[in-house]
Amino acid sequence: MELSLAILGTLVIALSIVAYLRGGAGLPVAGYREAADIFLGVGPQLMLGFVLAGLVTVLIPSDLVASLLGEESGLTGVLIATVAGILTPGGPYLQFPLVAALARSGAGYGPLAAYLTAWSLLGANRVLVWEMPVLGATFTAARWMISIAVPVLVGLLMPTIMRWLARSG
Repeated sequence: MELSLAILGTLVIALSIVAYLRGGAGLPVAGYREAADIFLGVGPQLMLGFVLAGLVTVLIPSDLVASLLGEESGLTGVLIATVAGILTPGGPYLQFPLVAALARSGAGYGPLAAYLTAWSLLGANRVLVWEMPVLGATFTAARWMISIAVPVLVGLLMPTIMRWLARSG
């Protein structure tokens, strides 16, 4: 987390300097105003997502999360997470705080990766509202048949990859 913050901070400083050199003080100020407008647009959604994540953390017992979605939950945990990812509506403002809350409550890498992969590839809300009406049932069914294994595969491989990265880093 600290590395991510350092990289973002460095990028902001560097781009602020570039903006100043290109257009004087007005250009970085215009960029900061754009940032404020974006924040005002998505800030409430982000805040609600974090509040939801906090409530999930205090309402769902950690031992339940760990037993259903922990590293030791294996294929069962990956399948539960895959189904949850398919069924959970909402955009990234909800999903990433929710996944962070589940991680804090004892969910393992495999189920978390399966959840996010299923949500992004197979989200029922998006499929029913956009994909099927626009691209048709046949296309949607074919894509699902190909894609359904991906979250499970990702979830099963994730712990191994994380262990490998921990050893080599």
